[in-house]
Formats: sequence, C-alpha cells, structure tokens
Amino acid sequence: MEQAGKIMGFKLIAIWVILALGAATARAAPVEQSPRPAKRADVVLARAVAAPGAATASHRAPRARPAQAEATVDSSSRAPGFAAWLRDFRARALAQGISGAVFDRAVQGISYDPKVIERDRNQSEFTKTIWDYLDTAASDLRVANGKKALARHDTVLDRIEAKYGVDKEVVTAIWGLESAYGTFKGSNDVVQSLATLAYDARRSAFFEEQLVAALKILEAGDVPPRAMTGSWAGAMGHTQFIPTSFLTYAVDLTGDGKRDIWGDDPTDALASTAAYLSRFGWTRGQPWGVEVRLPEGFDYASANRENTRLPSQWAQLGVLGMDGKPVADHGRASVLLPAGAEGAAFLVFDNFAVIERYNTADAYVIGVGHLADRIAGGAPIQSDWPRGDRALTFDERQEMQRLLTGKGFDTKGIDGRIGPLTIQAVRDFQRSVGQAPDGYASLAILNRLR
Repeated sequence: MEQAGKIMGFKLIAIWVILALGAATARAAPVEQSPRPAKRADVVLARAVAAPGAATASHRAPRARPAQAEATVDSSSRAPGFAAWLRDFRARALAQGISGAVFDRAVQGISYDPKVIERDRNQSEFTKTIWDYLDTAASDLRVANGKKALARHDTVLDRIEAKYGVDKEVVTAIWGLESAYGTFKGSNDVVQSLATLAYDARRSAFFEEQLVAALKILEAGDVPPRAMTGSWAGAMGHTQFIPTSFLTYAVDLTGDGKRDIWGDDPTDALASTAAYLSRFGWTRGQPWGVEVRLPEGFDYASANRENTRLPSQWAQLGVLGMDGKPVADHGRASVLLPAGAEGAAFLVFDNFAVIERYNTADAYVIGVGHLADRIAGGAPIQSDWPRGDRALTFDERQEMQRLLTGKGFDTKGIDGRIGPLTIQAVRDFQRSVGQAPDGYASLAILNRLR
C-alpha cells in the first residue's frame, strides 16, 4: 500500500469519505498510496472500510438531438450513445448558465471512459478491516511525511489555523490521506470522468449535477479544462474536493483571483479544507476522539453515538483514558467501538462529526484524527485489534442481513451496507444469544446466524 499511489474517488467533499476510504511531502521523499475508504453506506468497519454523499437517480435517456455542438467529441468507445447524450446535455448545461464557448472547450476531445465505470461498479466489493486501513492511514511513513509537510508549510498552516480556527495538524492529515500530501492528486480528466458517470444509469442525476458544477468552475476561470484533473469519480486537487463542494467552500487565500486547488502550491486547497471544516462547526482544540479503557462489565449497548456524556461522567462509569485518568471535559462525547468489544475504544467528540462531513466512513474519520495526533507527536493506538478476523465480503454482508431479518431482527433492507439499523439488529441478536451487544458484524456472528 505504501509503494504506489492512486487517489480513490470521492467524500466528499469528501466518501463518499469514500470510500477507501485517499505520503510524500516532496518528490524526493518516499511515496505511499492515499487510502481513501468508501462512504459509510458502503463500509463494514472491521467490519471494513469520498467526499460527501451521493444521491441516486434514474438515468435520463437521450432526448431529441439539439443543435449540433461546435466541439468535436470522440465517440469511439463502447458507448455509441455517449456523443448523442453529450449533445443533449449541452442544452441542459446552457440552460443553467454555462456559455456555449465554455461548454465546447470543456468537452473538446473527451470520450466515454469504460475504466471509470469499472471502478464505480467495483466499489461495493471493496472491504478492509479498520486495523488494516489504519496501518496505512497512519503508517510511520505517512506520519513522518506529515511532520515534514507541516514544517515545510508551517507559515501557511499557521495562517490558516488563525483564520479558520481549524487545527493545522487536522488539515495536514486530510491532505495526507486525500493525496499523500499532494503527491497523488489524480490524473483523470474530470470533465470526461463526470460526463461518463452522468451518462451511466447508476447515479446519473448526481454526476450530472457535479458535471454542471465543474463547468461553472471552468466558467469562473479557476482552472483550464484539461488542467481540471482528479480522481476517477471527480474528486479534485490536493484535498479532493468534488465540484459542488468546491463551488460552495473553496477559497482564494493566495489572492491571485483563482481558487487553485490543483497546482503545486497547496495554499488554496488547505485553506479551502479548513474553511469547509469551519463551516460545519469545528471546535479548535477539541479532540476528534481519545482512546479509552473500558471497565469490566461495561454495558456495550451504551456505546451508541446518540448516548453522549461529559468525559467526567463517563469516568464515573469506569471509562478512563489509557493513562488511567479521566479524560478532560472537552465536551460531550460518546463511546465508539469500531471493531467491537475486542478492539480499541474511543470517546468521540463533536469534531468527529465535523470530519464525517468530509467523508462519512468511521475508518476515514479515525484515520484523519489519529494521523493528526501522530503528526502532533502523539502515541500510536495502544489497544489490540482482533487481527485474526477478516472483513466480510459484500455477499456475506447481504447474507447476514437476510439471516438477521429472517430470525426477527429486521435490518430494514438487504443492501450489503452495515449501517446503524444493521448494527442494532446485530446487537439485538447478540443479546438473544447471551453475547456482549457490541454490534460488531463479524464473521463469527455470521457463522452463528448460519
């Protein structure tokens, strides 16, 4: 994972934070892959591991062909209807304020990209345990490169921290996970990728919205069309903004009149990330979470994101920091068990939910938070993980949902996604068989259900 790089699409802003879940500070430094997880909906945390969530909608069939676009489109692909769809889309784009000249320059020479669709189709099969993900997300190499990046850009990051009130280590950690500190920002033509995904049936409405937003970015002159590069799913730049998020939150901190998140200078990208987190309520100085020890006899059913208490109140129940002392009262917190009763436990604060706005996978949030802690000089996670476990496959997750529902523990759907409803169904099943109700959707639980 640390030898070759690729940016995994969206967060969201980010997923969809993807997905998996997206470091070098300079070309001379060692390179490692950016491990971007899938969004929460596609994640099994150790269970398994893009920018903000994507809506689904039915594909819009090509309409009557409008006036011929001036741009030429490469239709030599496995989707002969793509060129006709693009001409049809031109009318819709122009109706939303895109000029004909900008549209024609943007689509000049693009073609349907089957590799993008292949990547999109394979997401649901991607599974990775939380510990394997964190081994990469907060590896020694990524931590070392993060410290170098922080030192190299300390003046800019101090300015960003002062302006937006977001801890510079957190901004640096997002940069590290999303693009390995700018080393792997993605080389896909964003217009081509988004056009391919908008033409495709699976999530056409969402990606057409992103494509229109990308065209508005081009209209504003922030970047030339072919320099608008990113992931296969349209996440862009040092910190992998999707186009709609760029339009709303990107900032021009350099003052050159452009919100440049693509170039060698990461200033605008880092400032845009801080502006995004600030907009969603980041509390400066509050931890994302703190690793804790749970007491004997802990009520695992109380490990629920909705069950919040001050750390001092948790301490009265025996939940203490790894040093055996109560965690400071940074705010109300809940207990998070990303790998169930056999793995590490955390008290997570409001800032955890703020990072979730960037990518909704718990693994991603823990990865960002823990990497930020390590960059700031903190210790590795001290608790053990159930490393003998493996992540469930997509088919196994669906099987678990079917079995739970069949036994009276309704998951409210069979979609292969381990979300709150499935976790609650697992808890209820665990209670019924006398196990600790930690909600951990493990292979052992699946075998017990069988």
